[in-house]
Amino acid sequence: MTDTHLTAPTRFVELDGDRFAYRRWGNVASGQPPLFFLQHFRGGMDNWDPAMTDGLAAGREVILYNGRGVASSTGNPRNRIEDMADDAAAFLRALGLATVDVVGFSLGGMQAQDLTLRHPDLVRKLMLLGTGPRGGTISSDPGVLQHATQAVPTVENFLYLFFGRSQAAIEAGRAFWARRHQRADQDAPSSPEAMQAQIESNVAWLSPLDTVAPFAHLKAIKQPTFILNGNDDVMIPTINSYAMAQAIPNAQLILYPDAGHGAHFQYPERFLAHAIEFLDRA
Repeated sequence: MTDTHLTAPTRFVELDGDRFAYRRWGNVASGQPPLFFLQHFRGGMDNWDPAMTDGLAAGREVILYNGRGVASSTGNPRNRIEDMADDAAAFLRALGLATVDVVGFSLGGMQAQDLTLRHPDLVRKLMLLGTGPRGGTISSDPGVLQHATQAVPTVENFLYLFFGRSQAAIEAGRAFWARRHQRADQDAPSSPEAMQAQIESNVAWLSPLDTVAPFAHLKAIKQPTFILNGNDDVMIPTINSYAMAQAIPNAQLILYPDAGHGAHFQYPERFLAHAIEFLDRA
């Protein structure tokens, strides 16, 4: 029986005495590198959309992952993006993987950038969803912090943070919420300590490496890069996606209309078409 997002077992890799949770399934015979997923602020493996993960798994293996101290992984949560990236690299090497494609969403996209910069040998292609560069533009929306830090996130929080404002966007958001809760044995929620550590990592990410040329470091990313966002991201302003597309030499940028931070969740079929074309391209 072939595993899916709803049935793939949770497995663990031990690194430095901590257990890193992951799930792995998909088309092993495809000849494509596995696709490694790095998740958003506070998110665990069940915050991904089954329409997205299973759709991509038809053409390659996919690997969902919880970083140190996040959701069902153990240990002290990291509060620096570069340490999260190094943990991800150690995890991939512990699985015996020499090369992967990487998809990072939001905070996960920050980790994906540093993973690619610090461990370029591991990354073949890079996908950055609803994220921004180190030293990028911060959100001025007063509702973001309130909705992002609720002890138990609700569908209303996700609708505010991730989706467009039209009735069609809200309906798409509720459909995502239903898909996201289909799995019976849901991943553990992230702890308050993990949330605090990730807040600290986000704050540190706002400081540019070079105040004169804040995005110059991204020129070192030589991998083909796919950048996606909604046209009105209230979490990480959409202008950040444009800045990354300008700075990364081999990048392409796609913006979806009437969409926000989770544009790929709002338009799952459109996203799959774009993502598969990018990943399969020679």
